[in-house]
Amino acid sequence: MLQPYLYLDKTAKAGRGVFTSETIPADTIIEISPVVVMSKEDRVHLDKTKLYDYIFEWGEEKDKCCMALGYIPMYNHNYKSNCQYFMDFEEEIIFIKTVADIEAGAELTINYNCEWDDDTKVWFETT
Repeated sequence: MLQPYLYLDKTAKAGRGVFTSETIPADTIIEISPVVVMSKEDRVHLDKTKLYDYIFEWGEEKDKCCMALGYIPMYNHNYKSNCQYFMDFEEEIIFIKTVADIEAGAELTINYNCEWDDDTKVWFETT
């Protein structure tokens, strides 16, 4: 499920990102996407490719990885994001939920540390 008001567009600093053409209230699920789950061994290979920046750790023990489908890999990181992602390991899905009201035209962001306001340093330099 991908809300029809979401779209991809260029960003000033991060290439492409996910935006909204409509105002979205807080606590709205805006995307539910299936994932392709891969093994720890697969991750060793993926970490040597460009996909390294787009895969997620997966599983209760974080011993696997996954590639999310839909727009999920296109949400840019923000330490104070306006959305949060949630993983359902049993159903093999990731969903995105807004944590604040978001105005039309705004970029939707997630915190790559999972919690929307976690300020733990990520693996790449941010501004």
